[in-house]
Amino acid sequence: QVPLVESGGGLVQPGGSMTLSCAVSENIFRDYVLAWQREAPGKQRELVASITMDGRIGYLDAVKGRFTISRDNAKHTMYLHMNNLKPEDTAVYYCWAASGDWGQGTQVTVSS
Repeated sequence: QVPLVESGGGLVQPGGSMTLSCAVSENIFRDYVLAWQREAPGKQRELVASITMDGRIGYLDAVKGRFTISRDNAKHTMYLHMNNLKPEDTAVYYCWAASGDWGQGTQVTVSS
């Protein structure tokens, strides 16, 4: 079983919304902190949001108030709900687990 499998992504206009999903293998979902990271062209990869097994959450300052991370314990899935998207949010988004596993990455492009 692939540990982390992402879905979602694509092209959205500025001000729009998008949700990314990450299906996580059961043992990783149960035992590790999960997070979303992103990498824009010419920039370092940055941690966008993280969530612990007991639901503690942290956000990159640039996305606070716009992005929401959540996890569905029944579905072993993590989500990133993104609102009021800006062109500077354009990046490849990765789901990540503290086990060291990464998703395959999904492109999010914010453009008119």
